[in-house]
Amino acid sequence: MENDDEEAQASSTSPPLIEPLLRRSAPNNTSQVAIVGAKLCPIESLDYEIIENDFLLKSEWDWRSQGMFEMFQYISIKWTLCFLVGLFAGLVGFFNNLAVENIAGSKFVITSNMMLARSFGKAFGVFAVSNFALTLFSSLITDFISPTAAGSGIPEVKAYLNGVDAPGIFSFRTLLVKIFGNIAAVSSSLYVGKAGPMVHTGACIAALLGQGGSKKYGLTWRWLRFLKNDKDRRDLVTCGSASGISAAFRSPVGGVLFALEEMASWWRSALLWRTFFTTAVVAIVLRALIDVCKSGKCGLFGKGGLIMFDVTSEDSAYHISDVPVVLVLGVIGGILGSFYNFVLDKVLRLYNLINKKGRAPKIVLACSISIFTSCLLFGLPWFASCRPCPAHASEACPTIGRSGNYKKYQCPPGHYNDLASLFFNTNDDAIRNLFSKNTDDEFHHFSVLLFFITSYFLGILSYGIVAPVGLFVPVIVAGASYGRYVGILLGSHTSLNHGLFAVLGSASLLGGSMRMTVSLCVILLELTNNLLLLPLIMLVLLLSKTVADTFNGNIYDIIMKRKGFPYLEAHEEPYMRQLIVSDVVRGPLLFFNGIEKVCDIVHVLQTTGHNGFPVIDEAVSNTPLLFGLVLRSHLIVLLRKKAFLHTPVATGMGAFKHFAADDFAKRGSGKSQNIEDIEITEEEMEMYIDLHPFANTSPYTVVESMSLAKALKLFRETGLRHLLVVPKTSSRSPVVGILTRHDFMPEHILGLYPNLKKSKWKRLRFRLPEILKFSKHLR
Repeated sequence: MENDDEEAQASSTSPPLIEPLLRRSAPNNTSQVAIVGAKLCPIESLDYEIIENDFLLKSEWDWRSQGMFEMFQYISIKWTLCFLVGLFAGLVGFFNNLAVENIAGSKFVITSNMMLARSFGKAFGVFAVSNFALTLFSSLITDFISPTAAGSGIPEVKAYLNGVDAPGIFSFRTLLVKIFGNIAAVSSSLYVGKAGPMVHTGACIAALLGQGGSKKYGLTWRWLRFLKNDKDRRDLVTCGSASGISAAFRSPVGGVLFALEEMASWWRSALLWRTFFTTAVVAIVLRALIDVCKSGKCGLFGKGGLIMFDVTSEDSAYHISDVPVVLVLGVIGGILGSFYNFVLDKVLRLYNLINKKGRAPKIVLACSISIFTSCLLFGLPWFASCRPCPAHASEACPTIGRSGNYKKYQCPPGHYNDLASLFFNTNDDAIRNLFSKNTDDEFHHFSVLLFFITSYFLGILSYGIVAPVGLFVPVIVAGASYGRYVGILLGSHTSLNHGLFAVLGSASLLGGSMRMTVSLCVILLELTNNLLLLPLIMLVLLLSKTVADTFNGNIYDIIMKRKGFPYLEAHEEPYMRQLIVSDVVRGPLLFFNGIEKVCDIVHVLQTTGHNGFPVIDEAVSNTPLLFGLVLRSHLIVLLRKKAFLHTPVATGMGAFKHFAADDFAKRGSGKSQNIEDIEITEEEMEMYIDLHPFANTSPYTVVESMSLAKALKLFRETGLRHLLVVPKTSSRSPVVGILTRHDFMPEHILGLYPNLKKSKWKRLRFRLPEILKFSKHLR
């Protein structure tokens, strides 16, 4: 794998490669490595620029140069792939829920039967061993088959949509491990979710479909040749990420808004239509399969599961006098959400110190968390007192079997254990129990408080293990218990029922941790099937996000930075207006002549990791002129095909006979060709290559006096990988440097100009050390 463009030609010296997450100071995003899942990988930039050269414009590869039929093919295949992404994402989402409900359900049924027989020791043994085995399976397949599948995958997909690629991020192995590993992890009673992994799963499905099959196995589809470029794959992956959220929460509109608000760095109306179509397909597939399962043909499925949420579906009454209580809920939720991010950041650093020691410590860590979780889930309900069954319960009390609000546990007949109804259940059923209406008297305040504290910290401890695990559902669980507890405390001062408090509590903690507003609001509305909650959820989300922003950032942005992804923010730093582009580019600049010797090309490719080289033409006049930019991947194709000349003479159209249309097609994510794999004889080294037909003749350029802030805006919004810097006067070299993603990273700029740190963009944030210092000063 070649190094990323962040090791740019613009830099004469490169910073040392420091493993992300281990730095005690601010992360160095100029590194060419990042932690993808649980694996340290080289990264490179994607290039969304349209290449214009003689070969591509005259080949059948470019649909823009073809007729109406080719244009129809191009548009049709886009919509067809969106349909297939939605179809497969819906099937995978349904399969995930079907598997989790049946695996976890069987475990709880067997354990509950042993509890009814008063065999408490055997029940704990079965419960703990089952969880241990499932966690061990998930960790083993992740670490041995695809370490890039660890975690939620949202930071990796978000970085990809910003223009950062890594090997294996969307491979078929990653897809399989993401599906089966997440099923095992969620079924093991760990406080993890399936929404984040479903986002990564949807993105994997989209990326694999967009690659057009596999040449290795002879599975290719010629129509997909038009989509073998970074721009179209980016759009398809965006649709895939939206379909993942839609499949996880049965929330088609929420999925579209999630992709727009959180994931995508580029958006346009055409993409909005295709994303909406994709999530609509997911919703139809899920509804059709759920209707099949209602006939009882899916085992335990249908008796629980977030995909079946239809809670608080009756009218919920609230008044203007309830608003102050809701405001308190939002403020505290924002503080708790920011603290959640702070602690999780520290835990991930600690886990990485353990994980870097090898495979055995990774597996031991995951299994230790599983044992600890099993002990808490089985042991803590014994501290709760048994409560008599309500006289007019809406379901059987006590509950016998898998799901329900009234778990018998160790209680005598006619009584139930309210804490067991929360702990001794899947996370989805715990959320349903907390969200349920007309249950204000079913949970004791001590039980809800204990469940909140436990779920809050177990969600943090469980996330960093080597397994495909998500954050969405654990945050919803903790937020629901927090909201329910506030409802118990303040219930006498408001007309809101405790189930509604639980929904608002989830919204406040989600807003405080993930800092999304519109998408989370719609997702929660689609989950609860109650549009009357809209004003309250909007208020809580806005308030919790505002409060949390004063302490730290979005949890996914924090994780992305700690992993080392060079993410380009939408805003520029103030000091960038004080710099011009020539202040950050550094020589020497490597370039090729229009007709270059083979040995010189091979030497440059072997000794550098650069991905783009200016082509300078001196044949027209005595003054060197910029002809274009040639990519490293294209040079390797020219060397591999041995398109050599005995004399340095332009070939013109004759050069095209050596190549097929798909030789220069963009390979799949993370795949590249290496110069070391090409064998060239001594005689061939003395030959020449005409670069004119293969160089991009219209690369983006900026004058050296342009402000860095203005250059960043152009670089990010057009999705560039290389931005050539040209001089103001014609008496100098036609190119003075190349701007890449590396040159816009704050760590690189502030490393060159440390005095600019004072003008760095800072939000109004309160940090714990500063607060303690200020309070000490007041004394």
